[in-house]
Amino acid sequence: MPDPLNSRRWLTLAVVGAAFFMTVLDVAIVNVAIPSIQNDLKIKEETVQWVITAYAITFGGFLLLGGRMADLLGRRRIFVLGLILFTVASLVCGLASSAGVLIASRAAQGVGAAIISPAALSIVTTTFTEGAERNKALGIWGALGGSGAAAGVLFGGILTKYLGWAWIFFVNVPVGALVFSLTWPFVPESRAELGHRRFDATGAVTVTGGLALLVYAISKAPDVGWGSARTILLLLVSVALLAVFALVELRTRAPLMPFRIFRLRSLAAANVVGFLLGAVIFANFFLLTLYVQQVLHWSALRTGVTFLATAGTTVVWAGVSQALVTRFGPRPVMVTGMLVLAASLGWYTQIPVGGHYWPDLLPAYITFALGLAFSFIPVSIAALAQVEPHEAGLASGLINTNQQVGGAIGVAVAATIFTSHAKTLLKTGSDQAHAFTAGYQHAFWALAAIALVGAVAAGVLLRRDEIRVETPATEPAS
Repeated sequence: MPDPLNSRRWLTLAVVGAAFFMTVLDVAIVNVAIPSIQNDLKIKEETVQWVITAYAITFGGFLLLGGRMADLLGRRRIFVLGLILFTVASLVCGLASSAGVLIASRAAQGVGAAIISPAALSIVTTTFTEGAERNKALGIWGALGGSGAAAGVLFGGILTKYLGWAWIFFVNVPVGALVFSLTWPFVPESRAELGHRRFDATGAVTVTGGLALLVYAISKAPDVGWGSARTILLLLVSVALLAVFALVELRTRAPLMPFRIFRLRSLAAANVVGFLLGAVIFANFFLLTLYVQQVLHWSALRTGVTFLATAGTTVVWAGVSQALVTRFGPRPVMVTGMLVLAASLGWYTQIPVGGHYWPDLLPAYITFALGLAFSFIPVSIAALAQVEPHEAGLASGLINTNQQVGGAIGVAVAATIFTSHAKTLLKTGSDQAHAFTAGYQHAFWALAAIALVGAVAAGVLLRRDEIRVETPATEPAS
């Protein structure tokens, strides 16, 4: 007879997982629709990128705050707050008739996503017992997160082609309403029992401001130059704010982020690798989208459909990944995943000017999905292993923050390498197609190097005996 409590836990995962997938989807879903948005709203080239940047800034900046709010104020309550904000902002985005309204709504969307993601992951962490059961849940979670970026390009292409760009936002409204209706009956409320409800307002302001400013400075650096006074000043201010945050956290009685959490070696290691993984994932899809549209001249629809190979295959490999983590621990799986990502990116360094889906892209699309599943899932498991329930939101916000900030840096570095090399070749007389392709190749070499560093970090920083694994001798008899 099935256990009703066990079934309820999986329904909880389905509800919060749907909201999480929606937030990840919106990181990439806008990319292929940018030309349509620009033409329809008559937005200047230098302004239209804010449709992407505004979401990234608030998403990356508010994650840590969102996670700690979930711990202190109630995980379901904060999850619902983020869900409402995200859904309403999505509706306003779709109805926007000017650049200002659209960009402001995208920023509000990012805040909603930053509240949803850590709250949802902390709900999963506190709902499932550490070990095989939680690993299975995080395997599903990792499949949603790992395939979300590729699925965003896919759905963005389809919706933009057949319904118009506004529907990349409108589609969130019925999904958000459905998740809201299912949250109250299926998602339990929980919060950290700390004996107090003091809130570190100074820490919240400084860390959110510092992270948001950091993401903004990095996102705009390829446009204005890494050595420009503007970029240097913004980076210095962001570092200063984060330094103030660190001082506040060391002195306050109720810190937003107790630094003792980094004594958990698995958490610290997972955040290092998660940062590098975020850089690789976001930059990879950014470069591929540009290559197939600017060099191969594929339509938004074709661009989206081709990414189905990555999105679909990631889901398949996710189950294998979590089973291997449960059996052998996260370190060997994570190292393997990062090495496979490095090999896939190495394949992309050979993309030609007159490339074809086969054999130039499809093999790496598929192997990248394998590396994605074998990296994202063990990172998620290691980041939350041995974390006390009262710090689940904090740990969830921390790993999400590192992945988002890593993604912003990865995209900025890739864009800088691509732009500088392409400009150099254009000045020497190369045509645009050859210059752009060479620029993408150089950027993929940099990403392959980052993935290799991630593999080394996983191998050196993680220890198998620190994370609970299942062995044949300890598995209960069925």
